[in-house]
Amino acid sequence: MLSLDAYSQWLGIEILECEVGRCKVGMTVRPEMLNSMNKAHGGISYSLADTAFGFTANTHGKYAVSIETSINHISALDAGDYITAEATLDEQRTKVGFNIVEVKRGEELVALFKGVVYRTTKDWTE
Repeated sequence: MLSLDAYSQWLGIEILECEVGRCKVGMTVRPEMLNSMNKAHGGISYSLADTAFGFTANTHGKYAVSIETSINHISALDAGDYITAEATLDEQRTKVGFNIVEVKRGEELVALFKGVVYRTTKDWTE
């Protein structure tokens, strides 16, 4: 999926771990990602979490699309911070899946993302 995701590539996201039902990704906050308060724009941690969410939801082999997401920002991020996002819950109920993604700077929780996906019947191999 990452090879087909130009936005995640542009952000510099790398896959750290991935297996069925779990994906951990990471990236470094760059100076051009800062807002007017010299902190990372909220969309940066959201984008990283959304990528972990999307990749995790699609590890089941079916195309999965987001139908609802939200994020709680806990701590501000600075240029140079390396952050990770890992799906800590991947609950599948028929065609609907629920995910919790923790965004961390080291061991510090900096954001908590929640997402709901719809899993289609289309296989990734098609």
